[in-house]
Amino acid sequence: MARIVVCKVGGSIVDGIHPTFVDDLKRLRSQGVKVVLVHGGADQVTEIAEKLGKKQRFIKSPEGITSRYTDKETAEIFTMVMSGLVAKRFVQDLGKNGIDAVSLSGIDARTLLADRKSKLLIVDDRGRKLAIDGGYTGKITSVNTDFVNLILESSMIPVVSPIALGREWELLNVDGDRACSHIAGAMAAEFAVFLTDVEGVILNNEVVRELSVEEARKTLKLVGAGMDKKLLAAAEAVEMGARSAVISSGLVNNPLQNALAGRGTLIKRSA
Repeated sequence: MARIVVCKVGGSIVDGIHPTFVDDLKRLRSQGVKVVLVHGGADQVTEIAEKLGKKQRFIKSPEGITSRYTDKETAEIFTMVMSGLVAKRFVQDLGKNGIDAVSLSGIDARTLLADRKSKLLIVDDRGRKLAIDGGYTGKITSVNTDFVNLILESSMIPVVSPIALGREWELLNVDGDRACSHIAGAMAAEFAVFLTDVEGVILNNEVVRELSVEEARKTLKLVGAGMDKKLLAAAEAVEMGARSAVISSGLVNNPLQNALAGRGTLIKRSA
């Protein structure tokens, strides 16, 4: 059975990931490991949306997780930036380093299908819980692993943008970390890797080296905004079928090899 690694490159480092990342990819491929990349780019979406005059709104869930509110116009801008500029720059950088890659969104070949959320439960600035229209945000329901495997078998790396297709063929914004966890789970990946701008989950000024899925869920409220989503996604990846998950820095030398060696926070089925 092929060894598979699904790696999410966070938006905070998508333009600044350590250059030895490409060496990691080459080494893994030479070892017969198949790699799927998922990218972020939320900051780039916000920047371009506001240049276009579309002010972005961010909401907080009762669990304290912050996310972008996506109306139809925002969903279109999100798709344009993520599946266009950000994805193509990523593929361009890989190509310059001798790695053939192809960018795809969840819309292509129905790679990511999602249910559009009819309502969102949020907490307003006064701490009140409110139910608002779900907009164009989706919850992933399935992954077209046959199509992803077809790309992998052609010796190319799929670079996936976190946009899903809804039941009404609408464009849906899905969280990039959750896209990584669903793909890793569906493909029974050896690792789901979340590369970000910190060393891992930090508690009491120290990196937590290992957590069980249960411990990871209990830790969600103890970590900051942004890391909570990664930790939840890492736990879900393991619950859905990945062997393990790791949250690690993408700014260090050989970041992917570093993560696979367990230098970060490793999430396993049991401690």
